[in-house]
Amino acid sequence: MLRWLLPALAAVAALRLWRLPEAPLPDFDSVRNWQIVQEVAGFDLTHLFHHGSPGFYLLYAPVAWLSTDYRLYLVLNALLAVAALGLFAHWIARAARLPGPETALLTLLAGSSVFLTFSGRDFTMSSMSLLALAGLMRAHWQRLQQPSRATLLRTAVWLAFGLSINYKFLLTVPILAVLEWQQSDGLLWRNGHWWRVLLFLATPFVVLGVLAWAVSGVPVYRWPAVYFVIMFPAAANAAGRQGTMQVDFTYYLRFLTDFESPLLLPGLAAALVWFSSGVRQRPVPVATYLLVWAACTLAGMSLLIKAPRGLLFAYVPLYALVVLLLQRWFRAVGIAVLLAAIGYNVWQVQRQIYAYLPSNYPQVADWLHQHQVRRVVTAAGISITPSARIQGIAVAPANTLTQLTALRRQGYRFVLLDDYYRVAGITAFDSLRNLPAVATWPEKPLISPLLYLEHSEFTGLGYQATLERQQQAAQDSVQLRLIELP
Repeated sequence: MLRWLLPALAAVAALRLWRLPEAPLPDFDSVRNWQIVQEVAGFDLTHLFHHGSPGFYLLYAPVAWLSTDYRLYLVLNALLAVAALGLFAHWIARAARLPGPETALLTLLAGSSVFLTFSGRDFTMSSMSLLALAGLMRAHWQRLQQPSRATLLRTAVWLAFGLSINYKFLLTVPILAVLEWQQSDGLLWRNGHWWRVLLFLATPFVVLGVLAWAVSGVPVYRWPAVYFVIMFPAAANAAGRQGTMQVDFTYYLRFLTDFESPLLLPGLAAALVWFSSGVRQRPVPVATYLLVWAACTLAGMSLLIKAPRGLLFAYVPLYALVVLLLQRWFRAVGIAVLLAAIGYNVWQVQRQIYAYLPSNYPQVADWLHQHQVRRVVTAAGISITPSARIQGIAVAPANTLTQLTALRRQGYRFVLLDDYYRVAGITAFDSLRNLPAVATWPEKPLISPLLYLEHSEFTGLGYQATLERQQQAAQDSVQLRLIELP
């Protein structure tokens, strides 16, 4: 199997790394993660529980002892996503007894997913979350096949790891509950296994909570408090969005239709016909297992605020279902269809990702340095921060006009009107567009449809409204404007 899997993974790695040095840290979260990793590397744990992701920061902190170059973090995160795909493909191929060529095609098809390629080129928790998910699904599958305390606790370890990486791993718990209910073997409740599982899940919260308190005085309850604040926000965010519920069963269907392989939705429909009967079998067949993950993720996320990353846990299962279905065809036909689907995905990656390169933030930082601008305010977006740091330029973000005014009083003379504020839906800065610009630059990544859709979770806008904003923004020839504050 490996002689087919490894070359396919190398091809996926090439797709993920192509022109990556030309890309910026694409969003606010990527830059903040890059900054927090460096804080943690310096034993400052003040922001360790930002987004409920202490494991992510702790695992990347040693990299900061070697380099703070953001491009290294992008490359490592991209390769981590490839490793996650390899773990997924190896497990699915063994469980479904896929031949070598089909294993390679599964790897290439899922690996060329437009969104997985896009999210594999930032510095957020998505890549590490996929690795944790692959480990969790593999461990839980083994627990269903070979019920024992060892396989159950191995599942708990992977779940605990996932929860330390991404608060959205909470969404895996209902899916695991559905599959445990279907198994109905009572293993969890026998011989005190349930309290051992709870102990494994609670240990990271206790250990890391005490560690952050001892090192930086962070309240020991900060991590679970982050979950509460995310689920029940007390106030609207900078874009005016408040709340986490947003029922819409068309958002993800439209996204999958417009950006992913045209085989996915027909494949899901066919899988519901062909594989759903497997829920009555014990243990559940691997195709049905993947179907439960894909269908439950799609249904559950359709009830919450939307962004393409909402289906992060469903993309590989959805693509795997397509391969398992086509395996039932005459083999030559199935392989031909998969090759065509891979070609389509690569074409979409060119249109939706590579076409929005390169970034001009390094050129902006060079201009500021040459004109002896040592401090600059940015409107919402902070993607210039890594390039500015190289030039010794201080960057202060402002999310409101009030913050901008306060920074002006502190001596900041220039604001970089970064169109990221339009991506994030913070309309207060529109008034600055009427001021004369000292210098302007285009910034293609800021007009990417995928970037806009990823922020629909922040803005609370629906699918069509988000793309209308993106299309309007794409009509402008420049996205970065340096303005001298009056």
